Amino acid sequence: MKDNKQVHIISHTHWDREWYLPYEKHHVLLIKLMDKLLATLEADPDFKSFHLDGQTIILDDYLQVRPEKREILKKYIQEGRLHIGPWYILQDEFLTSSEANIRNLQYGIKDATKWGGISKVGYFPDSFGNMGQGPQILSQAGINNAVFGRGVKPTGFNNTVSESDNFESPYSEMHWRSPDGSSVLGILFANWYCNGNEIPTDSEEAKNYWEQHMDSLEKYAATPHMLMMNGCDHQPIQADLPEAIRTAKELYPNVEFVHSNFNEYVEKLTASVPEDLKVIDGELRSQQTDGWGTLVNTASSRVYIKQMNQVGQTLLEKVAEPLATFAYMQGEEYNGHLLEYAWKTLMQNHPHDSICGCSVDEVHSGMITRFENSKHVAEMLIDESLEAVSKKINTSGFEKWGEDALPFTVYNTTGWERTGTVSITLDVKREYFSNGVNKEQLKSFPFGQRIIVDESGNEFSCTAEDLGIAFDYDLPEEKFRQPYMARRVRLTFEAGNVPALGLKTFAWVQSEKQQEDISLITADNEMENEFLHVKINKNGSLTLMDKATGKTYKELGVYEDTGDIGNEYMYKQPENDTALTTKDVSASVRVAEDTPFQAVYEITHEWEIPESASELLEKEQNEVVWFTGRKAERSDKKITFTIKTLVSLQKNGKGVDVKASFNNQVKDHRLRVLFPTDIETDVHHADSIFEVAKRSIQPSKEWTNPDYSQHQQAFVDVRNQEQGLTISNLGLNEYEVLRDGRNTIAVTLLRSVGEMGDWGHFPTPEAQCLGEQSASFRIYPSNGEAGGAKAYQDAYQYQIPWSVKQTGIHDGELPAVHSFLQWESENLAFSSLKVSDKTGDVMARWFNITDKDSSLAVHTPDDIGKTYKSNVLEEEKETINNEEGHSVRGHEIITVGFEKR
Repeated sequence: MKDNKQVHIISHTHWDREWYLPYEKHHVLLIKLMDKLLATLEADPDFKSFHLDGQTIILDDYLQVRPEKREILKKYIQEGRLHIGPWYILQDEFLTSSEANIRNLQYGIKDATKWGGISKVGYFPDSFGNMGQGPQILSQAGINNAVFGRGVKPTGFNNTVSESDNFESPYSEMHWRSPDGSSVLGILFANWYCNGNEIPTDSEEAKNYWEQHMDSLEKYAATPHMLMMNGCDHQPIQADLPEAIRTAKELYPNVEFVHSNFNEYVEKLTASVPEDLKVIDGELRSQQTDGWGTLVNTASSRVYIKQMNQVGQTLLEKVAEPLATFAYMQGEEYNGHLLEYAWKTLMQNHPHDSICGCSVDEVHSGMITRFENSKHVAEMLIDESLEAVSKKINTSGFEKWGEDALPFTVYNTTGWERTGTVSITLDVKREYFSNGVNKEQLKSFPFGQRIIVDESGNEFSCTAEDLGIAFDYDLPEEKFRQPYMARRVRLTFEAGNVPALGLKTFAWVQSEKQQEDISLITADNEMENEFLHVKINKNGSLTLMDKATGKTYKELGVYEDTGDIGNEYMYKQPENDTALTTKDVSASVRVAEDTPFQAVYEITHEWEIPESASELLEKEQNEVVWFTGRKAERSDKKITFTIKTLVSLQKNGKGVDVKASFNNQVKDHRLRVLFPTDIETDVHHADSIFEVAKRSIQPSKEWTNPDYSQHQQAFVDVRNQEQGLTISNLGLNEYEVLRDGRNTIAVTLLRSVGEMGDWGHFPTPEAQCLGEQSASFRIYPSNGEAGGAKAYQDAYQYQIPWSVKQTGIHDGELPAVHSFLQWESENLAFSSLKVSDKTGDVMARWFNITDKDSSLAVHTPDDIGKTYKSNVLEEEKETINNEEGHSVRGHEIITVGFEKR
């Protein structure tokens, strides 16, 4: 053993809040661990410190049961013996949105600061891959390092290091760099985060222990400072660690053993790293491995969980926050405390073993309640903001259409002007119980002949569905609830040119004019608008022509089904399994909707596929046969699998919307939808965290897994100079670009498996996802490289619902068409609009989707004072001159603060 070594031993436990046990069972174990930890810190001053796994929620969970321990916790945190943060929870980075990753960091640092201490470490111990913009996010938060367990060096079963001559870095230490050039010191758990677990106190045992462990430490260390993590998953603390360290010092007097913490370790390490450390760029996704340990297929485990998460985080970051900001800019209170509560409730579903869908069934049943709870808070905040802003809009311009004109406002909370189909339910007449309700008269109350107009008199075709009468109620702030009956109608129309981050007001008014009698349906099973022509083929696939380029895409939307004998972590197709498709299955087609602003076809497939895997699979699962060595095949028994597909084209839509619905009664299989692009290129792009990531279609030479699935957020895109095809989605996080000669995009709609996987046999019958399921996506062709920005903009808008609110005829300070914040930039994507809880300033965030420098110009309202560049923690950095615009580096994440006068 070499001299002058310093071994940093960090006590910790990696605390999966829920996983192979449901939350409350883990919770009981957490209480026991924390009780013992506090007792040990009190009894033994030589037990220097403990790292609380980088997540502040552990403190909240403990205090739920032990509130009397708050002061002793605070004491040890402030003394530097308990190290907390910087995250609220340990998330999966690729399955939570860009803004969710930021809120996680913001709330974690906020909580840690309140406690009086923070571990300044970018802690990603068990993330299933790391986001490429991680270094930039951490750098902006004042953190100069990242510690992670996956993504660079190959790891295998039980996270053992695989031998290879092609490591991205020969050391545990490296420089990790984001696409914008931001860099942090990357520290890999080359021997995992339990390499210092259960250190012996006995001299003979310790000698054998240290001889083995020191070799593995020295093998990958670039400096004399070596890291040993004393703990593991749900590991109780080693209370006798000080004695074990004393034993080690006696055995190796030339080695310095330190009961350390990350702040001290990183400081020493940073001062001693050699100049020749390798630079690792962008996403860390274990691409230079055999592909069997990436855990990427957690992106398709329990797709319903991902879909619920997409709804929840979109409502918070893309609807509730911007609407609350609109209201705040009009003098209303910003309910940041309720938004934080909703975010934290949602983020309790974001730990990697939760959002990845790779836990026991009880865990994911509990997640559904949290999703609903968070969504309900968001919905209340949304409605309050809509009510507050709508009252301040001047709708008096609709008086010329009569007293019975029914105004309503359409809100666009995306960063770009928007046109699209909107539905709103209007109360045509209300009668409150307090004044008496005549139900018969209400039922027969006439609508008259009406059309939709905007304030300028532009007319919009619509459909009006009579909903009859319905019960509802108001909840006034200063009165008891006010129940009423209402005569209702649901209007659907195409709202045109609603300004970005703004609103446009319409009204349903009496008119003698007849609506346009036009149709987007041009022939049997064909529809088209100004931009696209869609033909539905006999097998239900689509032939799509992009009129702008003249390019035609064939066989879009064929379904593919394969067996899956893997688990919640990894997909494994049986050895002799041949993919089944609907390419040779006849479909029935009917017109579901034909209006002047939208055409919809319904396509039905009756498809015979195997009902499950063979009986051998259950035997192999019970005997804990590792999934790559299983011999089970698909059952010979087949059942009918019915898929109903709605294909929609809007009057001014440049994409085709698709929704597939099915009642899944098949087990052990994966369902995907295929989009052959026939575009020649070696790379593709996918929406990731604050990045449109460029990825190779061909895997590395080490890759042996036949499947090359990858993560996406809003879209995946294949393009070259002449043409491009973008497939956007709602909560479908897994895709693959097939090496089939056609560069076919395959998007996973469903994956059904029966066990958790990993370190034992944990049956998960609910992971078969039986019952009613649906999946939504959009097909968007474009003119190659030049059309990329527009395609991505459309994909981002596709994920965000419209917001609508009925109002009355009244005066107000806001015009009927209004934008609360206007901005200009060719290469930037808008991400968020909110209010800082520290300063009360309005905060807006964008990110550059290209590697080209760009300029951001922002036009602010008159009541905005200073404008400044901020960081992800909403701290002021430098003043910005709005008139001149601000330079934004390629791939930079830029946050701008607006001081409200």
